[in-house]
Amino acid sequence: MENIALIAHDKLKKDLVDFIIERKEWIDGVNLLATGRTAEYIEPHIPNVKHLSQGRYGGYKELTNLIKEGKIDIVIFLRDFKVKYHHNDLQELLDACDEYNVPVATNPASAEMLILGHFQIQSIKRNLKKSQIL
Repeated sequence: MENIALIAHDKLKKDLVDFIIERKEWIDGVNLLATGRTAEYIEPHIPNVKHLSQGRYGGYKELTNLIKEGKIDIVIFLRDFKVKYHHNDLQELLDACDEYNVPVATNPASAEMLILGHFQIQSIKRNLKKSQIL
């Protein structure tokens, strides 16, 4: 796993920080990218997050382009399910995830499963390579 994109609605930014801190050892060495205000909220707790523009001011488009370039492995978007309207750029980002087969988690439970699943897949691939060498 190389790059995880992080997005959170305002009400869930603290939950995102808590999630990342609790799983810090899992994602050691992974690049974290976050849109503007999410990055600003995360940085005091996790200093190595790469800042993108604020979501509606270009950050969602930046992430969408990174997805299309194959540079994002997982998107974690903790969203407030009560927010029914999404900016068009955010919808395009989610559509790009579907089109380019990039897994998206919208809550901590699904985020945990994506990360664990990614590690499991990597382990299986390593074991296959080892068995092919022997």
